[in-house]
Amino acid sequence: MFDFTGKVAVVTGGSGVLCGALCRALASHGASVVVVANSQLGKAQGVVDAIEAEHGIARAAQADVLSKASLLQLADDVLEAYGRVDFLINGAGGTRKEATTSDTTSFFDLPEEAVRTVCDLNFMGTFLPCQVFARIMNEQGGGAILNLSSMGAIQPLTRSVAYSAGKAAVANFTQWLAVHLAQEYTSPIRVNALVPGFFLTEQNKFLLTDEATGALTERGQRIVAQTPMGRFGDCDDLVGPALFLLDESARFVHGAALVVDGGLNAYGGV
Repeated sequence: MFDFTGKVAVVTGGSGVLCGALCRALASHGASVVVVANSQLGKAQGVVDAIEAEHGIARAAQADVLSKASLLQLADDVLEAYGRVDFLINGAGGTRKEATTSDTTSFFDLPEEAVRTVCDLNFMGTFLPCQVFARIMNEQGGGAILNLSSMGAIQPLTRSVAYSAGKAAVANFTQWLAVHLAQEYTSPIRVNALVPGFFLTEQNKFLLTDEATGALTERGQRIVAQTPMGRFGDCDDLVGPALFLLDESARFVHGAALVVDGGLNAYGGV
């Protein structure tokens, strides 16, 4: 299990905390990894440097997941370098403070531009890479796609209206695409999603920790209290589930959403 020697993985959002860990894990199991970022190419190169320090194979690549032209160029570059694409991980996403309700910003005053930006980043930023790279997988005879959804897709998160809606769209699209590819095309392309619970990332730190002290906010404390395992997720907690969903041992797992949340979704509060 988990021998990805000779496989090629494209990871959007690869410069982030969670997907950076997935990039390193894939490389440690033999895959050649393309670490994709848009504005944070320096961080993507940092992930590549860490992989190469462990004698793995990786390269950083710039692409805008909201631009099909940019993604097509990325695909051409990957094919020129490696000749194929076996895995696509759609990890690009996140939220913005401006698209989040707060004590000073009501739902009625949320700016349209901020809400559209967050919804587009999470949904269209998954839809467009799937369009580009699933075509390649179909032509080469197979592959696996792994989308990153969120607990907000299952239980809408207070305050995070745009993020929850965008990630719910990702979960729904994962199921739709799994059925569509299986029914309309002969190449075995599997499509699944990871549904992380609460992990501390650059995108959500403003909601969960106090910027000045680093202490948990009242919201952060409530989340930990509602999580039976009593902590936030660590980035390495996603590695095993992700590798499983990409591995051939999961060859009959298709259209699934695997929850990784420390028991949060199972807890009824009593």
